[in-house]
Amino acid sequence: MPSSTLEIDLTSPEVVADPYPHFAAARKVAPVQWHPGLGMWLTFTHAAANAVLRARTLGRIWAPRPGAEPMPSFELIHVNSLLENEPPTHTRLRRLVAGAFARGHVERLRPRIAELADRLADRVADAGADGSTVDLIELYAEPLPVQVIAELLGVPEPDWHLLRPWSNAIVKMYEYAVSAEQRTAAEAASREFVDYLRELVAQRRIAPGADLISSLIAETDSDGARLSEDELVTTCTLLLNAGHEATVNVVGNGMTALLTQRAELDRLRADEALVPSAVEELIRYDAPLQLFERTAVEDTEIAGVVVGRGTKIAALLGAANRDPAVFTDADRFDIGRADNPHLGFGAGIHFCVGAPLARVELQSSLSTLLRRFPSLALAAQPERRPEFVIRGVKSLPVTITGGTA
Repeated sequence: MPSSTLEIDLTSPEVVADPYPHFAAARKVAPVQWHPGLGMWLTFTHAAANAVLRARTLGRIWAPRPGAEPMPSFELIHVNSLLENEPPTHTRLRRLVAGAFARGHVERLRPRIAELADRLADRVADAGADGSTVDLIELYAEPLPVQVIAELLGVPEPDWHLLRPWSNAIVKMYEYAVSAEQRTAAEAASREFVDYLRELVAQRRIAPGADLISSLIAETDSDGARLSEDELVTTCTLLLNAGHEATVNVVGNGMTALLTQRAELDRLRADEALVPSAVEELIRYDAPLQLFERTAVEDTEIAGVVVGRGTKIAALLGAANRDPAVFTDADRFDIGRADNPHLGFGAGIHFCVGAPLARVELQSSLSTLLRRFPSLALAAQPERRPEFVIRGVKSLPVTITGGTA
């Protein structure tokens, strides 16, 4: 029996509302503890989480949930995923995907991201011009990352509305309490998304464009190998799900922090050169992804605990990013924090391949809000999403009165 056993219910409303005091209390007990409800080890320090993310004897081994009804489309987009594979498959996939990304897509999209952010800010300005309360998540934070990923992949604008419902349905499966209705919705969304992407890939094979799908089709490995169609489809699905969910929640969580800690917002308005460091602090302070699982492929020691072969261990990224051993005054929101080795983009071979694009998008999103809405203020308490793993704000009611640019 493990020496340190954790009794926190990660799905309880109290923990979902604010997990960080619970993490701090657990961290004082031990850096790694067993969670009997989840049947896995959890880390509570930066060092332990970093070790989990980097250990080559811990792998992402995806498998359907035991006893669950088959979900063939949902399974397809995981079996072939860059995120869910280890070397040598991961090495080949990442080399091809990174090679396609290296064809200038981030710089190509930089001005377009600013344009999209301004266009959405126009919607916010129109909706709130008379002093009405507007939901910053619905009108701005949610649609922007979907539109950016759509531009990246080359999805035609008339089809943009399809992407967000697919992503929302699929990511519900990453929580630890999933209903039958959510499973059905996730499988349907996966099937529709896969079918749509197969058609888009077929079109790009005939008529390549400046989009990432065309680059992924054209990219070859040193031995001439290319991505299979299933791998192409899976990569596009991963980019939408990870890119959309993480970015919208960084903006939602981050703007909540800024609007409730006005001194930091005023500091940022006074010096927009702080935007890059502010974005990193938004990611650190209230992590959009709280937990990342791995499975031991052989016995592995993490912070003095031996994780037996076949046993799971999860890096609690939110706990790691608030570790006082690494971050001075770790619970303080500091947009100018210079030394900020947060684990928001992961670490090791699974470090987020889209991190450069995410940073450009987040910086543009934040800069646009600062410039367009000098009187932005909370109108009511933000509504939190009820899930733990993917941490975000469901609605963020604000007012923009007092002048817009």
